[in-house]
Amino acid sequence: MDLTLLYRGPLASCDYDCPYCPFAKRRDSRARLAADRAALERFAGWATAQRDDRLSLLFTPWGEGLVRSWYRRTLAELSRLPHLDRVAIQTNLSCRLDWLDTADLDTLALWCTFHPGQTPYDRFLAKCRDLAARGVRYSVGVVGLPGHLDHARRLRADLPTHVYLWVNAAEGHTYTDAEAEQWTALDPLFPYSRHPHRSAGLPCRTGESVLSVNGEGTVRRCHFVPEELGNLYDGSYRHALRPRPCPLAACDCHIGYVHLETLPLYDVFAGGVLERIPATLPPGRRPPA
Repeated sequence: MDLTLLYRGPLASCDYDCPYCPFAKRRDSRARLAADRAALERFAGWATAQRDDRLSLLFTPWGEGLVRSWYRRTLAELSRLPHLDRVAIQTNLSCRLDWLDTADLDTLALWCTFHPGQTPYDRFLAKCRDLAARGVRYSVGVVGLPGHLDHARRLRADLPTHVYLWVNAAEGHTYTDAEAEQWTALDPLFPYSRHPHRSAGLPCRTGESVLSVNGEGTVRRCHFVPEELGNLYDGSYRHALRPRPCPLAACDCHIGYVHLETLPLYDVFAGGVLERIPATLPPGRRPPA
């Protein structure tokens, strides 16, 4: 079968202290880091053995994964497996980039976020340009806070034209139409992020072909629905795979609503759903709010 898995292990530490993130400058104990490494290696071992399936993997750690050697090594190794269609991770791009030399860049992709005030702009931009020179698939984005607008405009002007700049609506922030238009001028797909999507009772790919997995192997339909579907490592989750409507009133996170069948985002991001790269993005395109 074709499966998309969103993996999130015990890691919860980050090297940044963004005021809008609850995991800012959080430190993991040695024991927690060891547990995260062991959990990631177990998951990678499982993925390696699933040669009868086609897998796409997105790593969504609470903290920053790529500053840890085991994430860099694991992503490179997984990218070289023939039954892996995509291996992607969300990252602040603070890591070194030489590990990419050992990865299969036809499979690997990065979902990068720029956090103003956490790293010098020129350093972040230099890393983006390094990715482009290496031929790495990547998207770049910012959180749509008022203080980030000028940074986002500068990024859009300085990034290679083929790199998609996405904007996430800031949690708890309400945008006037004028404010939303400013962000939409940078990211024509921002209207999808501006408001939560009503999802109760609507069909969603999660729970059928898209799953969330934690470090213990517990499988849920997505990160936002607590109901357990089984365990990855004993295979019990497979009996629970089926179409099912969303049980939540609304979905307001891209890694959730992108899988709603009532939205056209699988067509918009065809070939780049996990790394958030649109298939095409014509200038001036405005999706419905």
